[in-house]
Amino acid sequence: MRHTRWRLPSRRTLWAVVAALFLASSLALAVHDAPEQRESERPAPVEEGLAAQALQDLTADGVIPAPPANTLPRTDRSGSPGTKGAAPEDRPAPPRRSAPLGTPVGTAAYRGMGTWVDVYDWSATFTKGRPHVSPDAVDGMAEQGVQTLYIQASKHDAPSDVLEADLLRDWIDRSRRKGIRVVAWYLPTLVDPARDLERMKAIAALPVDGVAVDIESKDVAQLEERNRRLVEFSAELRKALPGRSIGGIVLPPVVLEAVNSAYWPSFPYRQLVPYYDVWMTMGYWTNRISGTTYRDANRYTTENVKRLRANLGLPNALVHPIGGIGDRTTVVDVAGYRTAVNDTDSIGGSLYDWRTTKPELWESLRAFRR
Repeated sequence: MRHTRWRLPSRRTLWAVVAALFLASSLALAVHDAPEQRESERPAPVEEGLAAQALQDLTADGVIPAPPANTLPRTDRSGSPGTKGAAPEDRPAPPRRSAPLGTPVGTAAYRGMGTWVDVYDWSATFTKGRPHVSPDAVDGMAEQGVQTLYIQASKHDAPSDVLEADLLRDWIDRSRRKGIRVVAWYLPTLVDPARDLERMKAIAALPVDGVAVDIESKDVAQLEERNRRLVEFSAELRKALPGRSIGGIVLPPVVLEAVNSAYWPSFPYRQLVPYYDVWMTMGYWTNRISGTTYRDANRYTTENVKRLRANLGLPNALVHPIGGIGDRTTVVDVAGYRTAVNDTDSIGGSLYDWRTTKPELWESLRAFRR
């Protein structure tokens, strides 16, 4: 057999190979170590009583006392109006985790003009088999310019983690066909945090643009234990939904600090900061007594947003202040509300809720579109 003698490559050839390898490895390192581009807009989606317990204020300082949460016919609130100028920069957050393929992330759903629907309107379970609204209502929302539907997806006492899943999917699918984003919300009582967490995870698995947590339940009476459970639940929810945006629907700071400081003292604002991307104040000026300082939509909204940001320690926190109750709101209220949203650089706003919003208000509300 003939042996072939192999010649060693020239020095020039060796240097060319080394240079090529060095260039390739440098590019690989650059790609690996380059920081992720920050999303200014991530795709966008609370439970029985957004207003329920928030209404339980003292009559002192001009506050209307509310009936117990479980006696109110409706109990959610949140929206999505606009802001003036550029949106405030996102607050510092824990390192962003990669979301599963197809999982929506971002805060876009909480921006612009929104409306609300709760289980006391859309479900058969909580309306004695006679829902007040059907998925057909989405067509009307689209005609009015609604950009985000905030829909209550379950309750702590619902028969399943996702309430009437097929019907709820009809609402979601119809909204998507009409170009309306969907945020699904739930109110954890924290009596059984593990169960609350499972419900939130099931809700987040729906094809929605965002999720939100209605933080107001006082079913856990002992304050320190309630705060501990709330913070722990929020941390576990964030861990369960890597990369997802979560909205925190909170009681109005004016109520907790100026109206009824005994209602929920030492609310753990700072401890909740790492776990929520958008904050929604339940700023129902319609719950204030007519003629009092806080019945002014502009004053009440502005003060709630400022107090919230100060409590969080985040001057640029993304805030979507929820407005008043629809059938008790006037065009003048909406004008003041809109001014407050713009002046505080809030990212959105909405009245509570779709069914009660008076027809004459929609034209003014469209100014919240972004």
